[in-house]
Amino acid sequence: MSAAPHLVIAAGGTGGHMFPAQALAEAMLERGWRVTLTTDARGARYTGGFPSAVTIREMPSATFARGGALAKALVPFRLAAGLLTALGRFLSDRPTVVAGFGGYPSIPALGAAWALRIPRMIHEQNGVLGRVNEVFAPRVDRVACGTWPTALPSGVVGARTGNPVRSAVLDRAGAPYPGLDGDLGILVMGGSQGARILSEIVPEAITRLPSSIRDRLAVSHQARAEDEARVREHYEAAGIRATVRPFFDDVPKRLAEAALVVSRAGASSVADISVVGRPSILIPFAAATADHQTANARGLAEAGGALLIQESELDPASLSEHMLAILTTPATADRMRQGALSHGMPDATDRLVSLVEELGGKGTP
Repeated sequence: MSAAPHLVIAAGGTGGHMFPAQALAEAMLERGWRVTLTTDARGARYTGGFPSAVTIREMPSATFARGGALAKALVPFRLAAGLLTALGRFLSDRPTVVAGFGGYPSIPALGAAWALRIPRMIHEQNGVLGRVNEVFAPRVDRVACGTWPTALPSGVVGARTGNPVRSAVLDRAGAPYPGLDGDLGILVMGGSQGARILSEIVPEAITRLPSSIRDRLAVSHQARAEDEARVREHYEAAGIRATVRPFFDDVPKRLAEAALVVSRAGASSVADISVVGRPSILIPFAAATADHQTANARGLAEAGGALLIQESELDPASLSEHMLAILTTPATADRMRQGALSHGMPDATDRLVSLVEELGGKGTP
């Protein structure tokens, strides 16, 4: 095996887990580390942006959150299979550090690292620990917090790192604001869950904008596959230029071109918006565990970079009014842009790298 130190990153499930993991992977490769990503089939959908030098391994995993009674009954067995697989791989190629980013696919690698006493850490993106990170928080050497403050178990001390953003986002940190005089880009991001309400409310709100605004719009709307055709037809019927897809692989570019972002308050989305510096309207996912998306959004809203609207208060008329106020008032848009930038932590990846390297000094390459 290579003498280079070896980082195993364990993550999966959603882009919220995978995008910060990608940022760390890119940074550690630049520092001469070998990097392996362990994930499951769902997480593998988000690996297209990872550098080719990262070894990607799918690990047996499962979650109690999906499937019927039989699928739930098989979860412990699948997790046990993943743990045994991870133990075997770690014994043949011992990692220097194992870093978990949440989601059930991180259980095998973190469990194996705990059993073998390999230096280990977790990174929590949200203001409330996810289920897996809550279990491992007392069993790791470091807990890195992307949202501050993060509610932690008694006796666990967190390190404030912020949420790492991908290099494609960091390349656009503080990008010049496109202004309100010409074309007006609006980026609508629903995240991997709960995007239906945005597909129902946002197109109608945009349609309510005056024609002087509508004629200059270029909308990028992320909609679930089952909503895609309906959302596209709504924009076409209103004569609004719009690109509607279930997933955008060029979010950093679209974010930099946007005059306004309407988004769920996933931790990665909040981090990306803050680092690039864009006015936003955040609608936390009401069904998020422990209402963690409201916790994610609160800091950006308090910094003046975002309007925070709860799902229960969302309707087309009021949302349209909020959008119009931002899109027609340069002073408001600039103030929100500055507020977003003040909240952003573009050095989050460097902070996380420091923790990895600190733990790496205790490990065995």
